[in-house]
This record gives sequence, C-alpha cells and structure tokens, in this order.
Amino acid sequence: MSLTVTPKAASQIQKALTQRGSGYGLRIAVKTSGCSGYAYALEFAEAPAPDDHQFTTEGVTLLVDAQSLPMVDGTQLDWVREGLNEGFKFHNPNATANCGCGESFAV
Repeated sequence: MSLTVTPKAASQIQKALTQRGSGYGLRIAVKTSGCSGYAYALEFAEAPAPDDHQFTTEGVTLLVDAQSLPMVDGTQLDWVREGLNEGFKFHNPNATANCGCGESFAV
C-alpha cells in the first residue's frame, strides 16, 4: 500500500501546517458523494486515529483510514494551477471514472 505527494503538494501542506501553528499531518479520506459515487475529503489532523495508516513522503505525513485505503492505494497527490485556479489534484490509478465537474470519482 502506498500514497505519495509531489514536491509542490508537500510544500503546500507544510505551508498550511505552519500557518495553522500545529498539526500532525494531512488526513485523506473517501466519502460517498457526487454523481460518480465517491469524493476525496481532506483535513488536517492533530494526531493519528487508531485505524489510520501513515505514509511519510516528501517530508509530510499523510493519514488514511483503513476503509479508504483500498480506494486510494497508489494515489499521488499533486498541487496544480489550472487557469486562475489552483489546488490539490489526485492521480488515482484505482479510479475507473471521474465526474465531469471533477468533484467525484468511481472505483
């Protein structure tokens, strides 16, 4: 099982943790949502939960709960700029379809 971030994404995560003044890492979860079935949920965590799997990549800690892990295994989190917008983008090899608006995916 693996989960990675690009250097750009790691920089943004570290920047946000510094601005917050605290935090253990970034929690990535998958929730039922959207027209394709699932959506990513991101939140900063103060500590790992008992069922979290931890991944350290590019100097940042990612936390994923056991239920979400099979759906994000092998995923790379990137930070991209598209036109005037910028934000995290998931490169998930498990996704079989993506919503047209980019908010949800299917596995």
